[in-house]
Amino acid sequence: MDLYHPSESFVDRANVKPGEPYEALIAKASADPEAFWSDLAESELHWFRKWDKVLDESEAPFYKWFTGATTNMSYNCLDRHCKTWRKNRAAIVWEGEPGDQRTLTYQELLRAVERFAAVLKAQGFRAGDRAILYMPMVPELPVAMLACARLGITHSVVFAGFSAEALKTRILDLDAGLVVTADGGWRRGNIVPLKQAVDDALGDCPGVRSVIVYRRTGNEVEMTPGRDAWWHDLEADVTAGCPAERLDAEHPLYVLYTSGTTGKPKGIVHSTGGYQLQVSMAMRWVFDIKDEDTYWCAADVGWVTGHSYIVYGPLLVGTTTVMYEGAPDFPEPDRFWSLVDKYKVNVFYTSPTAIRAFIKFGTEYPERHDLSSLRLLGSVGEPINPSAWEWYHSVIGGGRCPIVDTWWQTETGSIMISPLPGVTALKPGSGTFPLPGIAADVVDLEGNSVAPGGEGYLVVRKPWPSMFRTLWGDPERFRETYWSQIPGIYFVGDAARKDEDGYFWVLGRVDDVMNVSGHRMSTAELESTLVRHAAVAEAAVVGMPDELTGQAVIAFVTPIQGNDPTDELAAELREWVAQQIGKFARPKQIRFSDALPKTRSGKIMRRLLREIVTTHKVSGDITTLEDLSVVNRLAAQQDED
Repeated sequence: MDLYHPSESFVDRANVKPGEPYEALIAKASADPEAFWSDLAESELHWFRKWDKVLDESEAPFYKWFTGATTNMSYNCLDRHCKTWRKNRAAIVWEGEPGDQRTLTYQELLRAVERFAAVLKAQGFRAGDRAILYMPMVPELPVAMLACARLGITHSVVFAGFSAEALKTRILDLDAGLVVTADGGWRRGNIVPLKQAVDDALGDCPGVRSVIVYRRTGNEVEMTPGRDAWWHDLEADVTAGCPAERLDAEHPLYVLYTSGTTGKPKGIVHSTGGYQLQVSMAMRWVFDIKDEDTYWCAADVGWVTGHSYIVYGPLLVGTTTVMYEGAPDFPEPDRFWSLVDKYKVNVFYTSPTAIRAFIKFGTEYPERHDLSSLRLLGSVGEPINPSAWEWYHSVIGGGRCPIVDTWWQTETGSIMISPLPGVTALKPGSGTFPLPGIAADVVDLEGNSVAPGGEGYLVVRKPWPSMFRTLWGDPERFRETYWSQIPGIYFVGDAARKDEDGYFWVLGRVDDVMNVSGHRMSTAELESTLVRHAAVAEAAVVGMPDELTGQAVIAFVTPIQGNDPTDELAAELREWVAQQIGKFARPKQIRFSDALPKTRSGKIMRRLLREIVTTHKVSGDITTLEDLSVVNRLAAQQDED
């Protein structure tokens, strides 16, 4: 496999350089992790009071970081920058889907956050209260997050595409007293009626005593007297600022819900001190942030990627973060590239799902725009197949931009495995190596490291600062799900391998591994093989019970535009897999689809595809599904077959 090395010009300016600087960083992190993180915490962040202990392991796996310290995320993101030249730097550059634009400097953002924090304080909310934020991708969403953080109100952002039922579940589980929402948001030219969904949810949520509504789209909404109030009306009554509260380092900053196998969402709890340290360091190490950069993470704030790398991480290091409200292909499939060109984005971070969608549209759309401002590209969400990596590198990056292919989870809070762009020689499809201070490994079920080239289970052997602290209201589920498979070690739930050079290759979820005629195969390997074919934009592979082989390979394929989904193409793809991997891997069926079922964060929901091929219906949790019609079409196709 070809290695891609960073250019000399990139290395010359990199935050982490190869050779002695990198080796010293790794050596220090390995020799004394607590001293390593302690020194960084002291140099990178503001603390009102220093910690008594860096890491408290006395109640493992309920680890605590920087115990005894007090700090504040909002202060670190805003106040301290406003005492420097950064006060007049753009903090948020925002574009709405209809094309409206706003820019907030750090000083303007601080004033906005102070005003809204004063509103919340006047409403009687204090540290320890909980708030649900159900908003479109507008600057007021990070304003609300930072205002909550300023006061110590634990917030939970609920993605604006979730239904009223999903919203209700999260409000009740968190026992939230406050909901912040908007009249609506824009998506593909249509208004998403957010306030209506809140009203539908709150019929069964008597604990909510206040709903604050931001006016975005101007559609008519009902306002319940005594409970509902317009954001702008409440702000009109605010006259004073609002200082940041001195909060314990372990104070819960936010709870983010992720789908669980039981159908009940899991409330992932992240604290303040350790989380803010590790996302800061990832911004510097992984994204190589410079003072002059314009940085864009093209995710949604409703997911952990948006928390860590749209809002908190970029603002902690004082960079300019771009926010975009709408769909990547609206009104045309070049919207992302037009924004890169327009705002001269230097660092761009998106998902393999988005990249594969762009591949389907061809090179015409990126070629319309000047992408020469880009110097670094990133990938997040799932393993990126090598052919998509190559397209991203050559078409979007012009062959000059390193790609940081990042692995992490909602639970980890921050990036765990990634290239360092000035140091690491890249292998397309590999996350390469754990970051300094991260003790990742690939093991068998007894916890023994597998030999080079072998497959096993991805784990993290030692605690890390941004780790989640528990599951909201369910500590036993936290212990059982993540810490019981191999006692004392965090069980990720992903299959992985380390190659002979020590590079990590994440193969997908443990339940995304099939056994066909005694051959153990990952869905990621099969999908990468299919996508390497010139006619394929995207593929998802699942196993179906088979009397002869144990499991049979069923492949769902989305062709690139201009390739007809014919029986001839299906036969060609089956033979392609047989040639590339072996006859045992030849799919039993190729099923063509114009789209695949995905979560709203872009991950393919293979669990639903397995249900379709085995039971002809979907019965599990679909609250995170982006488009139910995709599943319905695939199920109907199954019935026809």
